[in-house]
Amino acid sequence: MNAPSDPPASYDFANAPGHLIRRAHQVSVALFMQEAVAHDVTQVQFAILNALIDRPGLDQVTLSQAVALDAATSGSVIGRLEAKGWIRRERDAADRRRRLLWVTEAGRAVVAALMEPIARSQARLMAPLEPHERGELLRLLRKVYMRQCDNGG
Repeated sequence: MNAPSDPPASYDFANAPGHLIRRAHQVSVALFMQEAVAHDVTQVQFAILNALIDRPGLDQVTLSQAVALDAATSGSVIGRLEAKGWIRRERDAADRRRRLLWVTEAGRAVVAALMEPIARSQARLMAPLEPHERGELLRLLRKVYMRQCDNGG
């Protein structure tokens, strides 16, 4: 038998918040991909397109911050979206080092076509929860996220 000061033999990883959030993220990605399969788009690509529809002409750094991506990842995703013809990049006339971004008409059409599949994926994700639990989950996730942002995380 373990002495009172001995550490536990193992960690209850299956019930760890980080593990459960990671597993929920995997479920979210899988549901998104199932619903959006016909459109050849990822959640990150969709987030970037949405951010640019909301704020056309953003520079790449500001866009990366808006969708919570590091510069290397966002640059790679932006390149793929540009290759698909869904966004366009232009040099900023005021600062030639900056690249400004806009969603093209083709990109807008993809986003419009995704509205129903995305709504379905989100509904499927939240389906196991009671209506009051859905709101509570969103509130708690925002709280965790915002607290980490406030602490520089």
